[in-house]
Amino acid sequence: MGNDIFALQAGILKALGHPTRIRIVEQLRGGERCVCEIMADIGLEQSNTSQHLAVLKRAGVLGSRKDGMRVMYWVRRPEVFGMMDILREMLTRQAREQLRLLGRE
Repeated sequence: MGNDIFALQAGILKALGHPTRIRIVEQLRGGERCVCEIMADIGLEQSNTSQHLAVLKRAGVLGSRKDGMRVMYWVRRPEVFGMMDILREMLTRQAREQLRLLGRE
């Protein structure tokens, strides 16, 4: 594999490397949502929410479209949800292993 693919992978992981952006992606599991809905759910101002959305869009994680006065966002690749599920499973296994090592399972 060339270095280009690694740079592309790193760009996606970097975009997903913030808790707020992970929350946004998780909120979009149910389908597209407007900025107003996303910002209400994550509790940030519109400018901050829009900055996070822009990072995810530049990385190719999200797509957007205008719907009248609203901008709607969605996850462009459902594989992103699979990545999130794998990460959650890794964390669950890691926590179980730590509990086992501490004799608390």
